[in-house]
Amino acid sequence: MKINYAATSQTGARESNQDETGAWAGDHCACFLVCDGVAGTAGGGEAARIARDVLMEKIDDRPFTPCDSKSLIEQAQEAIRQAQKKNLNFKQMSTTLAALFIDRDRQLAWWAHAGDSRIYHFRRGFIHAVTSDHSLAQQLKEAGVDNSGINSNLLYNALGTEVVQSASYSEVTPLEDGDAFLVCTDGFWCSLKASEMEQALRMVSSPQEWLALMQKAICRSDPNDNLSAVAVWVGSPQDTTLLQSMADSTRFLPSRD
Repeated sequence: MKINYAATSQTGARESNQDETGAWAGDHCACFLVCDGVAGTAGGGEAARIARDVLMEKIDDRPFTPCDSKSLIEQAQEAIRQAQKKNLNFKQMSTTLAALFIDRDRQLAWWAHAGDSRIYHFRRGFIHAVTSDHSLAQQLKEAGVDNSGINSNLLYNALGTEVVQSASYSEVTPLEDGDAFLVCTDGFWCSLKASEMEQALRMVSSPQEWLALMQKAICRSDPNDNLSAVAVWVGSPQDTTLLQSMADSTRFLPSRD
């Protein structure tokens, strides 16, 4: 099963970049992730780095299961806890996580997340599934309550928070040729509509081009956050998607002004 991927991480308007990305593809399994250090407390970038390093260093190329991925995330959580104890200046540091896991032998995928970093699954050029943020704004939305004016960065779950909660895990999904995934931090997804992600996917022939096209659109909106993403293509998405309407693609085309 062919897998192509690309990653990007930019500082944006922030003074520093507290995002981390990770990508690893072996013969039997693969893992792609982003981590975003939670703002407001010291050490968010360090928490993100610890989580990324644990997952990237401990995954190995053997038959892999959802239980294995859960164990890796629990180890990342514990590593952050231990680092908090060693450095009291970072005793409240925490990070979001969005991680995609692929069993290449059985052609299966599943994912996990904590916080408001997201995973989008695209099938035949359209969004097939997306994670649900662990945020107050999302809770209110799901409850049918008006969440306008609510800070979208108010999270109730992340790796390293004082109240330990489990990450959320998806069902195991059989992969199809042409599936695409976008694993991204909130600085990336909050500046793009879902329809724009889909439209950009229909205009490109590689994950690198997909990320570059979306980044151009994001930069036009003057982002004020770090923005990081990993794009993962299974098989050949470019063979299953077509540019449907030039009118829909105007945000991604050069201005004639």
